[in-house]
Amino acid sequence: MTKKIRPTDLPVFDAAEYLDSEEAVAEYLTAMIEEGDPAMLAAALGDIARARGMSEIAKASGLTREALYKALRPNAQPRFDTVSRVCAALGVRLVAQAVPH
Repeated sequence: MTKKIRPTDLPVFDAAEYLDSEEAVAEYLTAMIEEGDPAMLAAALGDIARARGMSEIAKASGLTREALYKALRPNAQPRFDTVSRVCAALGVRLVAQAVPH
């Protein structure tokens, strides 16, 4: 007989646990940007900030920890200035590319 698994029995997935290299961070951010959802980008930046240390990123970006958590929570829509400051603190930059027609 097959045992049924309830969703509540599954472990919680935390992307921050897998963001252990510059390449992983870049791939993750690129994938989130390609989705075109600002809230997903904010959440991804939050995952990366948690992987690197939220206090350290807050200090480097000039934001408080509380403001950083609020701005980078899922479904947040942070200002571009905030995204730019967090990217600089993370050592990454957003790059524009031409989209083929």
